[in-house]
Parts: sequence; C-alpha cells; structure tokens
Amino acid sequence: MNEEQRSILLQSSSRFPPPKGTKLSYGTAGFRADASILQSTVFRIGILAALRSLKTGGAVIGLMITASHNKVSDNGIKVADPSGGMLTQDWEPFADSIANAPDPESLVKLITDFAKKENIPLDGAKAAATVLLGRDTRPSGESLLEAANKGICCVVGAVAIDMGIVTTPELHWMVRARNKGLKATELHYFDQLSTSFRCLIDLIPEKSRDNHHPIGKLVVDCSNGVGGEKLQVLKEKLNAFLHLEIRNSGNSGILNEGVGADYVQKEKVAPQGFFGHSDVGIRCASLDGDADRFVYFTLTSNGDNKINLVDGDKILSLFALFIKQQLSILNEDVGVGVVQTAYANGASTKYLNDLGLKVVFTPTGVKYLHGKAEEYDIGIYFEANGHGTVLFSDHLLSWLDGIKNEPCSGLEKQNAAKRLLAVANLMNQAVGDALSGLLLVEAILQHMGWSVDKWNELYHDLPSRQLKVKVADRSAVVTTNAETSVEKPPGLQEAITALTAKYPQGRCFVRPSGTEDVVRVYAEAKTQEEADELADSVAKIVQQFLG
Repeated sequence: MNEEQRSILLQSSSRFPPPKGTKLSYGTAGFRADASILQSTVFRIGILAALRSLKTGGAVIGLMITASHNKVSDNGIKVADPSGGMLTQDWEPFADSIANAPDPESLVKLITDFAKKENIPLDGAKAAATVLLGRDTRPSGESLLEAANKGICCVVGAVAIDMGIVTTPELHWMVRARNKGLKATELHYFDQLSTSFRCLIDLIPEKSRDNHHPIGKLVVDCSNGVGGEKLQVLKEKLNAFLHLEIRNSGNSGILNEGVGADYVQKEKVAPQGFFGHSDVGIRCASLDGDADRFVYFTLTSNGDNKINLVDGDKILSLFALFIKQQLSILNEDVGVGVVQTAYANGASTKYLNDLGLKVVFTPTGVKYLHGKAEEYDIGIYFEANGHGTVLFSDHLLSWLDGIKNEPCSGLEKQNAAKRLLAVANLMNQAVGDALSGLLLVEAILQHMGWSVDKWNELYHDLPSRQLKVKVADRSAVVTTNAETSVEKPPGLQEAITALTAKYPQGRCFVRPSGTEDVVRVYAEAKTQEEADELADSVAKIVQQFLG
C-alpha cells in the first residue's frame, strides 16, 4: 500500500468511529443491528467490497443495505459476489475483523496485511473496481448507503454505482448479469420476469385449459416494504395474465410490523389488512421486507385471523413436482437435487422422497443451500420461511436449448424443454427472489388447474413450534450434522434427545442464530400441543445450560 492510499484510508475512517462496547459479526445474511450503530460497519464493508472487486480482476460486486424482515429501526449490509451469490465464506473473518477494528490505525493495518496476503493491488495503479449499491425503503437506508459509498471511494480506482431503492434479489441479479456482460437495469429485470411468465402461460396445453376453472385473484401482502412498489410494475405488465391485488404496499403502515412473510410463517396468522370476511378462501401471499422470501395462505372461515399456511416447504414441493413432470416427458436422466435445512417439515421430506427425488441437508443459511444446489443439473432449495430458488447448470440449459430447436424431438418434448427454459429464466439464478417465485407458483397453478387448497393437500405438515432463547453468547452452542445435533456444550444434546423421545413423531434441534444473540429452538410432534410442550421444555434446558 502506497502512502497516498494509506493517507486516504486513515483520514476517511477517522470520520466513522466504531460504536463502543459493541461487537458485530458477519452472519448468515451479513451484518444486522440497530441502524444507529452501523455507520462505521457499513463504511468499512464498502472498503471490503472495493477490495473484493480488485481481487476478482475488476468484477462487479454488490452491496445491499437492508435488514430484510427485521424491525424498521434495524438495518444491515450484505455483499454480493461476482456470481450474484453471497460473499465467499473465506472473506467473512476479514469482514468481522475490520468491522470491529478499534481505530483507524488498526483498520489500515488489517487492510494492508489482508491485501498483501490476497495479492490485492493497493499501489495507486488505479486498477478498476466497481460496486453496485442498493437499499430497501428503511428511513436509515440513505445515510448508510452514503457511508458505504465513502468506504468504496476510499480505495483508489474504485467506483460506486447507486442503483437506488431495489429488492435484495434485484441487486444480486444485476451483479450477476453485469458480470456476464448482459444488460442489467431494473427494466431488463422486469422484462425477463414478465416474458418468462407469459411463456409458461402460453405453454399450458389446450386440453388442460378446457378442463380448468379460473383460479381467481391473488392478494399479496408486501410487508410495507420495497416489494409493494416493484410488484406494482409487474402487475401493470401482466394484467392480462394475472389478477393481482396489492396490500400493505408501504404507502401507510410500518415495515414488517404485523405484516410480511416472516410474521405470517412463524405466527401462522393473517397479516394486518386481511381480517375481512370477503378474504376467506381467497388465494393470498406475503412477501418479506426486502422481497427475497414469500409464503402463501388462505384465511379460514371461523371469523378470526387464523390461516391455512402454505410455506416454503410446499413451494419447493410444487416446483419439484412440476419439474419432475417435465423431465418425465423428456425421458432423460437429469441430476436433480432437492436441498433442505433442518427446519424443513418432516412431512415435506417424506413427500419429496416418495416422488423419487434426492433430498440432501445443509446448515441453515442461503450460502449453504445455494452452494449445494449448484452441484446438480437442477438444484432446488427452499427454506420453510419461503427463501429459495431453482438453479440450472449451463450444461443442462444448452441441452434443453437443443431439444427446443429440434423438430424431430416432437412437439411434446419441445414444449417440455421450453417450459424448463422458461423456469430457468424466471427463477433468479443468483439468490432467492419472492417476485420470481411468486410468478412461478402462479404459472404452475394455472398449468395444473389447481386451487391453493388443492396445492396445500400435497401432504399434511407435522405440527411444529419455533422459539428463541436469549443468551449472553450464542457462540457457546456448536452444532454438527447440518445443525441437527449439538456438539457443545457437553450434555445438552443428550438432554434434548431424552426429552424428544417422550413424544410420538417427535423431532427437535437447537442452533445459534446467525443474526441475533439467541439460540433458536425447533420442535415437531404428532399434535400441536405436544410440539409446543417439547419446544418449551427444550428452551428451559437451553437456559439451564447457558444461563
């Protein structure tokens, strides 16, 4: 590092002192905390993003300012690698160390040592580095984005491009597209989604159309977040193909408060604005605050806000069923992998196995699911919270393109190939995307002629309960076997196993949160009462072990 670069870093970082008495860590979704203490962290991750671009030969890197489904006073930042996926895990320790460096001198030393180890040029040669910046609708987003911008520009030769208010999946899509040399504006994103959706609708067989009843409108809760504005764009593009009604769009109401996919999925109740009798039986969906996860639901008819939930496990199952049907038409051996976490309901795993699909498990977090899904010709992953996507290998896409353009393949096979290609274009290949996933659900339901209730009958979930246990140090819990078993502290797993054995069809695991100082408890059992009892009992055990 030359003296000019060193001087710029020292001078700029002195304007962003780290919060005292706070240690932040790069979790499964980047850094998240109360927005008031994030200026320094966001500034420093701006520097990291510029370094990452230099390390990858000037590839475009993304920085998204969001706290997703967290409360409105929180915010966060996460990095998108050149593939559009999450920051490589190799760089996470560096992210932690610079976020917590106590002063400018310590920060610059960490940067110097890391740049030397990684052979990153910081010699004033003005090598090109590009970082795309995006933010959600949080009030704190604008000032934090400016702090990130200043961090990026501290690195000589680095350029920041503000993409404005976008969904998290949009920014990841833009990073991936730009690094592939493709056009990557918001307009191109919406065009790709709408064109792919229309293609799937056009490919519904005529004989199926004749036997199907209209499936009616879809009412979408947008969590008072960025998804409301963006879904409105798609609504205008798809009015002739899809009847959409948008609620909790952000014009009034509080982000993620009593609304959104996370609230609906965990509480199993309708979001605000969905309590009317006229909504009973209507197909409904909820997005989260930055529109990277979604769930479906219908209101029950008993006059309260109880719902029939269709979560990420059922979304995955619908996609897997449709893809398997198209592959059976092609009559070709294609490597399909379904990737789940321990949070997947046991009934969903059984259903997928019964379909003849290979199911594998990873630790919780998109970076684990996505990485595993990339190992297959078609990799399908979804968390129960509604975060996931469908990935296609380049080899398979090339083969499908050949089938599509080969008349001797026969019309039925050609159409099956076209459907799978449309799915690949519709589903975000970089990260989970609520808008693209929502459109694929709607296309498949129209293809099948299914109501949401018929979809929900694919299998019946085992009753479950999730709890949080506040702890002083979440790192005291160390898990193994895709987070299904506790390795440390000693004796905790044995206690959990003994409790779980008391309940028919019981299953329970605990894991440290990736974003909060809590240990999460998940329990399943034959009845809801037993699932609740098991979760409560295990939560008490966790408190006894961790204080």
